[in-house]
Amino acid sequence: MISASSREYGCRACGLRALPGMLLIIFLLFLLPSFVTSCSEAQEHTAPAVNPEDSASMMTSYGVNTLISDSGVIKYRIVTEQWDVNTIRQPNRWEFMKGIFFEQFDEQFHVQAYIQADTAWYYDRLRLWHLRGRVNIRNVNGLIYKSEELYWDGMKHEFYSNVFSRVVTPERTLEGTCFRSDEQMNHYLVSNSKGSFVASDIEGDDAQTADGAQADTATVVQPVRPAAKRHAIR
Repeated sequence: MISASSREYGCRACGLRALPGMLLIIFLLFLLPSFVTSCSEAQEHTAPAVNPEDSASMMTSYGVNTLISDSGVIKYRIVTEQWDVNTIRQPNRWEFMKGIFFEQFDEQFHVQAYIQADTAWYYDRLRLWHLRGRVNIRNVNGLIYKSEELYWDGMKHEFYSNVFSRVVTPERTLEGTCFRSDEQMNHYLVSNSKGSFVASDIEGDDAQTADGAQADTATVVQPVRPAAKRHAIR
């Protein structure tokens, strides 16, 4: 015979055993909707936008040896270790970060000049070359040009530089901090200069070579300096 107190204890024991299960059901009922919502609203992780100045080149070529035509006529040959074409950066540019070597041809495909530089940029829309680092040029007349920086404007058909430049010809040697010339380097201007040259440069007459041909014309602008003053020793 089971007393009332024992039945009451048994009911309490059953309730205690059922309590963890009921708590688990309540826990799931409250957390399940939030869990489903969090899964359905997953966030997309994206990287920040690429800076246009850091954008990669559209094309990169290695070991380039190619011919370039102008108005349907082959005029140049380019040799470079690496050629990058970047259309993202403005203005658009070709980059030759590992050096460049040019050859310029006439209509009969004879070499007229060569240009060499450690680094170069070509802005195709502006038709402007920017050459940097050990720039060397030699033309068909034997003129040799050396500098650390030179611009080649294809629209104005001229070279120019605002850094120290050295020009060597069979007749003269000039050095100066400002240089400007036509594309053939037959007529050039050197300002703030020093060097050796023929007497006709001073007189303003055209120099003549040994065979009677007219030599390249150079305009030399000498710097103006105040006269030296002597100070008596006391």
